[in-house]
Amino acid sequence: MRYMIAALMLSLLTACASVERLALPAPNPLQNQALTRAANPPGTKVDHSDWSAFLSRYVSPDAQGVNRVAYVQVTQADRTRLDAYLNDLQSVDPAMLTRRQHLAYWINLYNALTLGVVLDNYPVASIRDITDGPLSFGPWDRPLAQVAGQDLTLNDIEHRIIRPTFDEPRIHYALNCAAVGCPNLMDRAWQGNTLEEDFAAAERAYVNDPRGARFDDRGRLILSKIYIWFRGDFGDSEKAVIASIAQASEPDLKARLMENPRVRAYRYNWALNDAGAGS
Repeated sequence: MRYMIAALMLSLLTACASVERLALPAPNPLQNQALTRAANPPGTKVDHSDWSAFLSRYVSPDAQGVNRVAYVQVTQADRTRLDAYLNDLQSVDPAMLTRRQHLAYWINLYNALTLGVVLDNYPVASIRDITDGPLSFGPWDRPLAQVAGQDLTLNDIEHRIIRPTFDEPRIHYALNCAAVGCPNLMDRAWQGNTLEEDFAAAERAYVNDPRGARFDDRGRLILSKIYIWFRGDFGDSEKAVIASIAQASEPDLKARLMENPRVRAYRYNWALNDAGAGS
């Protein structure tokens, strides 16, 4: 009976993850082509040094390898510099950036806006506690920036600019939603000239971390909800998603994925990636 109840709970959790997937915005592009049109090389260099300095100062791994943010330690001077950086990003003309510069620009804007909105509302237990009404479950539909005359939300940047424009599934290892279950926030800014190396490193780090893929003590495969929320980005079926994960897996995990490719549950930890919250 105990095993039957456990199996039922796993089925319910998977069903909930599938419902959550349906609630996510589809990757439909914005009509404003000024936001996605790329320039020929060399493009315009965007200075992300202030963002790198901020991240290197306040982001560090805990004992489990989760990069956490010391929100409570952020000084007023550094918060002012973060706001100035965000203002500088919003003054950039994206049409002057090459495709690689474009992608780094949008990743940094998304991550910096997310960190900023958490700081605006800190302390909170989860970013999902930052709401705009009874039907809101987070700040993702809140206008937070204006670029090229277009008001933008976090959902606009992720689902209406990055996903449809770049067709890069590894973006889900780069965008950080300030949750423990999310792939790590890097301790430096993304740069156009190191995109490939950083994507590969971020993918390997998450896939081989229990937050991404793991087997429980009964040998059941547990994946991050990222792989069901964005299944279409990683593959056209659960089998294709697992094959994608296996490509970046360490040998032991890859062998187990090939032996037991059935996903039993999807999990995600929405607790804030707060250095003050402990492990």
